[in-house]
Amino acid sequence: MADPKYRQIAADLQRRIKSEEWPAGTQLPPEPRLEEEYKASRNTIRDAVKWLTVRGLVSTQPGRGTFVNEQIKPFITTLSADQETGLGGGEGVAFTREANLQLMAPVTSIPRVEIQQADEEKAQELGVEVGVSLVSRHQQRFIDDRPYSLQTSFYPMSLVERGGLQLIQAISIEPGTVTYLRETLGIKQVGYRDMIRVRPPNDTETTFFVLPDDGSVAILETRRTAYDSDGNPFRLTVSVFPADRNRFTINVGEVPDEVINPAQGSG
Repeated sequence: MADPKYRQIAADLQRRIKSEEWPAGTQLPPEPRLEEEYKASRNTIRDAVKWLTVRGLVSTQPGRGTFVNEQIKPFITTLSADQETGLGGGEGVAFTREANLQLMAPVTSIPRVEIQQADEEKAQELGVEVGVSLVSRHQQRFIDDRPYSLQTSFYPMSLVERGGLQLIQAISIEPGTVTYLRETLGIKQVGYRDMIRVRPPNDTETTFFVLPDDGSVAILETRRTAYDSDGNPFRLTVSVFPADRNRFTINVGEVPDEVINPAQGSG
């Protein structure tokens, strides 16, 4: 059974975009011209363009027309623990290492540090009372000069009161807060639990990631709760990823190294 007319047209438009007949930033021909070229009705052309829009190949700018989007190279984040560092995938040096293995250049901003009160959700995840003071450390993360993710970690203020003073300093903690808390306070991270949800971007995320205003690009949010050797939660890390430039993997059991690190295995 043949594909519907709009799908056939969409497939040909996609081919022309992929072949760079229409490079990124190029405006698609106006609807009347496409109607004539493909011998199709206006609704059929609109359905074809909508198919391309949903897949992120084009975007429509009101009053201007439809333009070819730049095809963004996806970054793959491994959510399971990093083999080399033992850290949760996508965090700190694990993020940097994974980007380097994919031959991409990572940059993480200096953290913005704030003191916040725990709302009901954060209080439950960190095992504290609602209203307890938390340290918030927020960072922007870029790959090849493009914004790829936002990450905010929350720590009970009690960790600062016990001597973890670097948590409230606007500095990058080297070689990472997990190591710092182990060496300073004897808190050893033995595991973490990820909660993942998909949602529309908010206004701040739309602006930072330069996303379409129509919400066609979803946000994946991970909420990672880290636990110490006594089973107590001591850190909540919320990471935000736009779906148009991020992919995720989880490795369980014995996975060949060339599968986990394909760039490294091809050298």
